[in-house]
Amino acid sequence: MSGPISGACTKRSGKPPPGPGALRAGYPEYLGRRGLHFPGGDGKVFPYPPNEPMQEPMTMKRFTQIPPDREPRLLGVLTRDKSFYRTFFPLLFIIALQQLAALTVNLVDNIMLGLYSELALSGATLVNQLQFVLQQIAAGIGMGIVVLASQYWGQRRTEPIRRIISIGLKFGFAAGLIFFLLASLIPHSLLSLFTDDEAVILEGMRYLGIMRWTFLLFSLSNSLMYALQSVETAAVGTVMSLSTIVINLCLNYVFIYGNLGARERGVEGAAIATLVSRSVELLIILIYTLFLDKKLRMKLRDMLRFDGTYLRDYIRVATPVVVSGLLWGVAQAAQTAVLGHIGAQVIAANSIAVTVSQVFAVLGMACANVASVVTGKTIGEGRLEKVRAYARTMQVIFLCLGVSLGVLLFLFRVPIVGIYKISPETRTLTLQFLTVLSVTTMGSCYEYPVESGIIGGGGSTKYAAVVDNLFMWLFTIPGAVLSAFVFGFPPVVTYCFLKADQLLKCIPNSITCNRFRWVRILTR
Repeated sequence: MSGPISGACTKRSGKPPPGPGALRAGYPEYLGRRGLHFPGGDGKVFPYPPNEPMQEPMTMKRFTQIPPDREPRLLGVLTRDKSFYRTFFPLLFIIALQQLAALTVNLVDNIMLGLYSELALSGATLVNQLQFVLQQIAAGIGMGIVVLASQYWGQRRTEPIRRIISIGLKFGFAAGLIFFLLASLIPHSLLSLFTDDEAVILEGMRYLGIMRWTFLLFSLSNSLMYALQSVETAAVGTVMSLSTIVINLCLNYVFIYGNLGARERGVEGAAIATLVSRSVELLIILIYTLFLDKKLRMKLRDMLRFDGTYLRDYIRVATPVVVSGLLWGVAQAAQTAVLGHIGAQVIAANSIAVTVSQVFAVLGMACANVASVVTGKTIGEGRLEKVRAYARTMQVIFLCLGVSLGVLLFLFRVPIVGIYKISPETRTLTLQFLTVLSVTTMGSCYEYPVESGIIGGGGSTKYAAVVDNLFMWLFTIPGAVLSAFVFGFPPVVTYCFLKADQLLKCIPNSITCNRFRWVRILTR
């Protein structure tokens, strides 16, 4: 025999297995205690369980078959593998703290502008919609890095990771540059998409005139942050975000209200504070990546060079996530446009409700990043016999967190809204929106980490793109438009239509995840 089958004899003879590069040569790679996996150049998979007779080759399917889970489980569902918990929870804590710090920056801006004036808050909210679209695209670019690089990290191969990061940085900067140019050339046209209130648009243009520079800085720091997460380094992101909170809070106090001898600048003061904060963020993560990191050991030339070796792999993995992020960001902007054409009070209420709910749901959202790293690394290590147990355990964690965070949001909504200096009508709408979000948060903390973390981290990045956009464009947006402009339902009913998909997507995501047909081996 020759080819992969002769390689199997080598495995049985007790000789050391070939290195990761042997995948390209057709040698076997161990996928768990149940068998061997022979990826050949002709697109075949050769399953060869050690204690069973040789089987005929079969045509490779769109997914990698994984061994059944035969390990004992805690409470019938949770893995007993302590290494999983030692990896998952510390990484979750660090990433959640990092994301909480980043969201706190938005919350600080939200509260301090809300205390300044409702007009300033509404104007900044319009610009934040543009920022949100960019954030979704940048998250897709970053997740492309994580999904691909984490599998290489499972094999401890850092050279491919450095090249993948370089590609991601260039795509991230290109996205930031596009948004910068749009904000510079057609600011009024962009903001008028969200509301027809000229006073709010003009206030937003003042904010955007400074905020556009942050688009360039954010796109780079975000890509580097995801790159470090892919190799289980997240602490620097927390330091970066905590420094941003302190700087942003202090500069907001000085520039928004005109304290310590500075001129009162209102919404422009908030933009200046954010610009300085983003600059410090980028500086911190660059210093760490170039001089302090001991895992990747990247140099400036690694970031600047263009190497097309992994370009096709990256595009194949990242494109569905980036397109999904773009369409999702546009959909969220469309939601704001629907609410904005109802009234300025609805814009302010939505801004407060969404910002507060994001802070409460940060643990659930961070689960997606952690699940992606854990799943990708497990696949890269070849421990496919662990994938089922890990996925089921993570789903239980997601559900418990979702219920807990939804209840907490409902209990604390009244005292939090009491902080804001807003009209009684806006206050009532905000409380109604937060009640809706306290329910949908339970779904968000499950469906998002499952589709983007477990399934996406397993290599099936197209799934989230399809499901998210089918629900958004076939149900959420049409339902909200009909509710607001055809039937004239109250704003809270329209809001229910806008957020219902967070519960509905739990059904297909649960079914798809537990069929386990989403594992893809992406490494070369």
